[in-house]
Amino acid sequence: MADSTQIPNTFRHLSIPDGIRAAMSRNPNKIAMKHWDHERTYRTLVNRMDIITNGLIHDFNLSSKDHIAIVAGNSIEYMEIVLGASQAGVPIATINPKLSPLEIQAICDDAEAKVLFVDQASSASLLDCEFKTIKNIIVIERELEDWMKQSKPIKEVPIVQEWDVFTMPYTSGTTGKPKGVLVPHRSRILTLFAMAVEYGCYSPDDRFLAIAPMCHGAGMIFSLAPIFFGGYAQIMDGFNPEIIVKTFKEENITGFFGVPTHFHGILGLEKSLLTNHHSESLATIISNAAALPQKIKEGIVETFGEGMLHETYGSTEGGIISNLRPKDQLRKQQCVGQAFPLTSIKILNEEGEECKSEEVGELFSTSPYLFNGYWNRPEETEEALQSGWLTVGDLAKKDADGYLYIVDRKKDMVISGGVNIYPREIEEVMYGHPDIIDVAVVGVADEKWGESLKAFVVTKNKKALELEDLEKFCEGKISNIKIPKIISAIESIPRNANGKVLKTELRKIN
Repeated sequence: MADSTQIPNTFRHLSIPDGIRAAMSRNPNKIAMKHWDHERTYRTLVNRMDIITNGLIHDFNLSSKDHIAIVAGNSIEYMEIVLGASQAGVPIATINPKLSPLEIQAICDDAEAKVLFVDQASSASLLDCEFKTIKNIIVIERELEDWMKQSKPIKEVPIVQEWDVFTMPYTSGTTGKPKGVLVPHRSRILTLFAMAVEYGCYSPDDRFLAIAPMCHGAGMIFSLAPIFFGGYAQIMDGFNPEIIVKTFKEENITGFFGVPTHFHGILGLEKSLLTNHHSESLATIISNAAALPQKIKEGIVETFGEGMLHETYGSTEGGIISNLRPKDQLRKQQCVGQAFPLTSIKILNEEGEECKSEEVGELFSTSPYLFNGYWNRPEETEEALQSGWLTVGDLAKKDADGYLYIVDRKKDMVISGGVNIYPREIEEVMYGHPDIIDVAVVGVADEKWGESLKAFVVTKNKKALELEDLEKFCEGKISNIKIPKIISAIESIPRNANGKVLKTELRKIN
């Protein structure tokens, strides 16, 4: 009898660079990526990826035991660096360039990065930082090309095990100190295949617009998918809703991924502009990263048509966990759909028992897309991964049909007078107020009730909104105990690049 532990001769580790190389072999001269006036054919993309792999291994003497980091906005070079590192087996920490220099330095030190790639915009504030482990800093616009000219494409690509780390994005720190999320190659490759099945917009004939920051898990995967399957990806490094809508039509874009902030901006454009630049090619719209208010969902369907909007729920740690398909968008309100392919979901109460229909509990998922753990955080890894099931502290429920609803984050739940209150439910109601553009609800200390509800609102034309007006609007829509007792008008709701509300920042505002 053959040894069951023996690896078959035909086995090959899953590899993102291999997928792109295969796409290149089908059509080497096809444009793979475009960023403003810059383009890359598949042949050039693979050649540059190979050069970066060679440079990391031979110029910097890096291996899978080492880490590097990148602090930059979206660009073709960003993707080339990630792919080159992936092929070399060197995990790369993808750091948000909007963080302060001290925050970036802390993450680089935590990641023990040896090489830092940084764009021109971030370089001035980082070149003088006293990093603990970084030995080389490459400014992408000034030094990347010169560094690459000194090297040649790698001749023999090292074997990279699919369960090893691909990227190490850091959590946004919305609930505490940022943590390095160890994302394996296998996780993201299988996610790519599941995305192609679920969304149906990643064939070689598709053209995808990628604007979400690549430093985040979602921005990375939705930028990778088009080129992994031989399609076309147009990259943007900023958000201008008018340019995006025009690009849909001018570039025959078939698919687009955005976060709620993006859709809010697009729907805020003049209707005449949206009508004049209506795209016949656009067939798939995907929203992720933060809850998409029902009011915005309805606006997307009304503006772009039925049959194209997906709302996806997931996390950097768990990958994509569920998806609400287009046919269910208006039928299942405030819902995030059904389990993603190869994913199992369970909702447990405080006793560890599975919740019944409509009962709120903590969401757990398991799939081939899970992370390997947090970098150097064994206790927090153990807390998140329980017997192969992942929790990131989200509270959820299922309806009688088995559809999933995210109620709120466990840490955002408010307990007032002994009653559990979920701010997300209140925010959904308040979004319907004609004068409210944006809203976030938090719990604040209250001597009598333990916690009371405070609503931060952004209003149209900075219109004053009295508490009595809010109470009248909410009456009959939610119970009186859920109506905020304090209202505060602010310029904007603090959010991270993915559109998630930074409630820790809100709680600091008096």
